[in-house]
Amino acid sequence: MNDPLEFDAIGTRWWIQAGGLTDQVAEEIRRRIDEFDGVWSRFRSDSEVSRWASGWAEAKNSGAPDGAGTERTLVLPAEAAPLGRLYRELHDLSGGSVTPFVGESLVRLGYDASYSLTPHGPAIPAPAWGRDALWEDRTVTASAPVLLDIGAAGKGLLVDLVCGILRDAGVREFLVDAGGDLRHHGPTAARIGLESPFDSSRAIGVVEVEDQALAASGVSRRAWGRGLHHVVDGLTGEPVRRVVASWVVAPDAMLADGLATALFFVPGADLAARYGVEWLSVHSDGHAEGSEYFLEGLF
Repeated sequence: MNDPLEFDAIGTRWWIQAGGLTDQVAEEIRRRIDEFDGVWSRFRSDSEVSRWASGWAEAKNSGAPDGAGTERTLVLPAEAAPLGRLYRELHDLSGGSVTPFVGESLVRLGYDASYSLTPHGPAIPAPAWGRDALWEDRTVTASAPVLLDIGAAGKGLLVDLVCGILRDAGVREFLVDAGGDLRHHGPTAARIGLESPFDSSRAIGVVEVEDQALAASGVSRRAWGRGLHHVVDGLTGEPVRRVVASWVVAPDAMLADGLATALFFVPGADLAARYGVEWLSVHSDGHAEGSEYFLEGLF
């Protein structure tokens, strides 16, 4: 295969190893990632979700307190439909803990557009699905201020979209890795190390991934202050405490990414029974739980 294509985008490092990757295809990949970011990023003031969220401030300035009573609708690109369906499933399975409406909760903790990493007051729960906001197909409708954050599954979706570009270009062997969320296709399995949530210079095990996706989620990569990190419970707006890292192997990266987040709230055995995936979670006291596929690879 060619030398890997490496670059930074959407706040993470991309590493793409693909046979027959041309400059034209590489440029198409970069354009698609930027297009995705221009829709979904809450860290860009010019993105569609950011501009939609700022609309409530405009409504308030026009006389409606906090935008109250002003129902607003956001129509999103085609990739929103499967993403919204997955979010609804994970929301229901977790009792509301996993939600795409958690953006303002993260901002309150300091994980804001300027990366201030300074809390702006007590934690706040996310708007309630169905009461305050609703995501159906490509449309999000809300009657109160909402800032979308698709960090639970969005990066996995983008990995899948990039893989689609490679397949459409006739590339049949590739590994696309976006900061630990990856998807593989080809005759030779990829051996992937599992980074320790307690020491990023060490691995706690290794797994082989072949024609599947692997996603990881953890509290150590985006952490600041005492006990503050980006994995929050939508019911409370508070960072989770019990689980510190999770991994899922699934047929596609969006599902793997979403389920890796869900593992912080839903028993892995329940997710495995529903989706037929492999899973591993590491708890704050150091013990691990998971499917045999992962446990066999632990050191």
